[in-house]
Amino acid sequence: MPSAAQYYGLAGSAVGTPIAPSRSREDSSLSTHRKSEPPRNAEPPKKEKRWNRALSKLRKAGPASRKTALSVGVAILILIVLVIVVSFFIDEPLRRQMERRMNQSLKGYTVQIPKLHFSLFGLSITLHDLTLRQQANPDPPVMVVPKLKASVQWSELVTLHLVADFLFDKPRVHVNLGQLRAEYQDPVPVKDKGWQDALEQIYPLKINLFRVDDGNFVYIDEDPKKPLRISHLSFRANNIRNIHSRDHVYPSQIRAEGVIFESGRGVLDGHADFLAKPFPGVHALFRVERVPLDSLRPLSARANLSLRGGTLDTHGEIEYAPKAKNVRVDDLAIKGVHLDYIHTAATAQAETARKEKVATAAKKATNRQDMNLRLDHFEIVDSNIGYVNKTKNPPYRVFVSNANVSVTNLSNQFRNGPAVV
Repeated sequence: MPSAAQYYGLAGSAVGTPIAPSRSREDSSLSTHRKSEPPRNAEPPKKEKRWNRALSKLRKAGPASRKTALSVGVAILILIVLVIVVSFFIDEPLRRQMERRMNQSLKGYTVQIPKLHFSLFGLSITLHDLTLRQQANPDPPVMVVPKLKASVQWSELVTLHLVADFLFDKPRVHVNLGQLRAEYQDPVPVKDKGWQDALEQIYPLKINLFRVDDGNFVYIDEDPKKPLRISHLSFRANNIRNIHSRDHVYPSQIRAEGVIFESGRGVLDGHADFLAKPFPGVHALFRVERVPLDSLRPLSARANLSLRGGTLDTHGEIEYAPKAKNVRVDDLAIKGVHLDYIHTAATAQAETARKEKVATAAKKATNRQDMNLRLDHFEIVDSNIGYVNKTKNPPYRVFVSNANVSVTNLSNQFRNGPAVV
């Protein structure tokens, strides 16, 4: 009969040898914890060593040095508080003075600045809810800027240039037919209204960076229910002072983009010379996509045009400067439009005058040396084009449905050759 040792599989061990008891889970974790503890003679971390050295130096410095350090800290704190308090007390006098000087610079318009804040730390001025009104038609205001910030353009200090950075945040421009008519009847041209002088009253430095973020432009014709809107407009112009250019040939980078009439999109990307005389010059590429032409119905009606539906897509290049006026349209496409020219007895005289103006303008532009107008490709796709004569009894309409027309090489210069239809 096997022994107890042989029965439990312990036959290979000596019967008298004691078996070591297994360690409990508690003992194992304790052992692991002890192994992970750093040795008692390990050096403290570097940050702790630096802190200890600083405390040691402060103790060795004595009461006089500690008192000096405390006095310096208190003085800095008092200076910060004074700067904040002074900046708040200077806001109202500065606001009144700025508003008065801007209105002295403007002609036919009035500006209001409800709130201004000057920051001494950032050397910046922030205007809140700046409002511009036309004196002939004060309501609604022509422009409202919720936030206008002017500050130093710090990036230019590297090149030792002290210039300004202007930011118009979410400006809203509103123009209606009454305001346009008042401007048209005013003997003072728009460019001579004092805009630049008024803008320079905001900040003592010359503007070098000009930005517009999320702007909104609205024009209302006769029907307020059909506004023409350009939304989410962004604009950026840098190096306006030409501080990075020697030859002053379009040195300033510009870019603008926005949503046109709710569903279209427009982009302008190029360069400008804002210091050119007698007016600034610009050279840029442009692209317009999916612009709904139906939004232009109120404007087209003044030219005896009945416009319904359709979209416009175009892209090209424009250069407009004192010594160069060049427009090259690579492609212009009108799709799905319903367009009628309406001839009536009441508008017959105005139609004749309009035709004479168009003929005169075309004659002046033909073969003009400083102006190059070129349309490489123009097409009308799947449209309905008609002529309506209401002077006859009965009135009649002549039209072409499902029209597809293509024109290439249309230009005002004879040297470019004839156009091809």
